[in-house]
Amino acid sequence: MKIHFIGIGGIGLSALAKFLANDGHEISGSDIKQTEITNDLALNFGAKITIPHHKDAVIGVDRVIYSAVVRPNNPEYKMAKELGIELLSRKEALKSILGEKEVYAVGGAHGKSTTSAMLASIIPDTNALIGAISKEFGSNVRYADNNRVVFEADESDESFLNSNPHLAIVTNVEPEHMEYYNYDEERFYNAYKNFLNLAKVRVINAEDEFLGSLDIEATRLYPSRDIKNIEFTLVDGEPHTKFTLKEYGDFEVFGFGYHIALDASLAILGALEMGEEIEDIRKNLLNYRGIKKRFDIIQNYENSVVIDDYGHHPTEIKATMDSLKVYKDLRGFKKLQVIWQPHKYSRTIDNLSGFVKCFEGVDELVILPIWSAGEVEIDIDLKGAFSRYKLHMADRVTRKDGIVQVIKDGNIITEYHDGLITAFGAGDITYQIRGES
Repeated sequence: MKIHFIGIGGIGLSALAKFLANDGHEISGSDIKQTEITNDLALNFGAKITIPHHKDAVIGVDRVIYSAVVRPNNPEYKMAKELGIELLSRKEALKSILGEKEVYAVGGAHGKSTTSAMLASIIPDTNALIGAISKEFGSNVRYADNNRVVFEADESDESFLNSNPHLAIVTNVEPEHMEYYNYDEERFYNAYKNFLNLAKVRVINAEDEFLGSLDIEATRLYPSRDIKNIEFTLVDGEPHTKFTLKEYGDFEVFGFGYHIALDASLAILGALEMGEEIEDIRKNLLNYRGIKKRFDIIQNYENSVVIDDYGHHPTEIKATMDSLKVYKDLRGFKKLQVIWQPHKYSRTIDNLSGFVKCFEGVDELVILPIWSAGEVEIDIDLKGAFSRYKLHMADRVTRKDGIVQVIKDGNIITEYHDGLITAFGAGDITYQIRGES
């Protein structure tokens, strides 16, 4: 088929496009700007990319798949409707894409990308569709000539209910994306129940209050009891975590933090349920090299390290902050400087008190304008809310010659050239901190 993707530059939709290209379909797509992802699709998957959206891009295609942010007034959406072309949201498209596959689905509020990438490392002979770039295989997609798929399952729009899970791993559950669920917590939790009930095999973090309360047949991980001897170490300046899991012995995995040991343990238990041998699991876990934008070390000098992290919820940021403090001490750095680009007005206002607490321990905090993700602007007094910190309110940052520059009204207001510097956010902060924007 000829399949066109509106919003193909997104991490989730681009994964589906690559997966379908590998399955023999002819793909095309559009987005508002050219990015590393759209370049990869054009160069390595033969996709015709249209920047920005244009109505003619859908002429001659058999199916149009669009991202969650696309609205009915999009010119390509409108033209596809006029021409009678099949229109599917990403959520709807999953049914046909994954319906005949043996899917190993990983869901949860936090850690699902990491756990998915770890599971893909542990079971190397599988397809993989992940909501982040695995550094092991340099993509959010890996192709294998079989029916098995490691899939990062998304709860934000209940699309995980269309993922046809054979195995379901759930890391944790915390109310998020509540605007989609009309702030109805019962509906939100029922979505997770339904996801787990779809699976033939389940692995859960049983110390999560909600997951632990479920009366379902599942392999249950109790992290405080089942994960022992956690140790953080540096290998060539890079973070590694060692731990012991139940009766299965010792493991080592790339990354820092108790949450890294937890995510790896869930992936290990899932792989065991799928029939993998424990020694193969132990060896293959060492192939995991982290994922882009998750504790992603983008500059590693003797006197300074710059880290890009996708964390955009207080729980995620707090977990990474704990890891940063350990890493700072192991490297012997004196300062921890953090740059935060809030993501969405709704998320920022709903979790404001959590955001204020999660940055405790930083020496300096830079706050950038909120990345709206298409939301209507809300006036939030971030300067007042974060007044306890040594604070810089800025417009943007960039990195040149190993120095991070903080910019306000076109002027550099401060520079960071030593210590540990970390940028948090799910917007364009990743390009700013890499000096690409």
